[in-house]
Amino acid sequence: MSGRIVQISVSRGGVPKTAVAVARVTALGLEGDAHRDAEHHGGPERAVCLYAMEAIGRLQAEGHQIVPGAIGENVTVEGLDWAAVVPGSHLLLGETVLLQVTRYTSPCTNITRAFKDGDYARVSQKRHPGWSRVYARVLAPGSIRQGDSVRLLDEAEAAEVTAAASR
Repeated sequence: MSGRIVQISVSRGGVPKTAVAVARVTALGLEGDAHRDAEHHGGPERAVCLYAMEAIGRLQAEGHQIVPGAIGENVTVEGLDWAAVVPGSHLLLGETVLLQVTRYTSPCTNITRAFKDGDYARVSQKRHPGWSRVYARVLAPGSIRQGDSVRLLDEAEAAEVTAAASR
């Protein structure tokens, strides 16, 4: 299944993150992106945060003030079956960037402003399964651009991309 990158977002720490047209993705995340709270954000297992544009649209329809980057995601995608983007799954961004989803994110009070009545738990996987952002580790670095394709890969495809990246 494939989709596309709607927005790439970075910040010097905190939210909202702002859009950039292009980003280099390394083992520690997007160059130019920083975190105020390194205990709960960033690092190799939480290098990239992703979210679905379709979920943002549905949240907007509920009256929330959310936009891409507002709740800290680095990459906003559309066209994927978000229910299939689960821990252990692999995503290919553009031609070279391979990610493996490591976990669902835990929402915190820093994203309160994006939600009607401050209900930031609206994107909690525990309280609202299927609505969470996800964290991913970087298996193959590279550059991504707004509009690049995003593909959900099976294990064999992910292994092929990993092998090609190591050559």
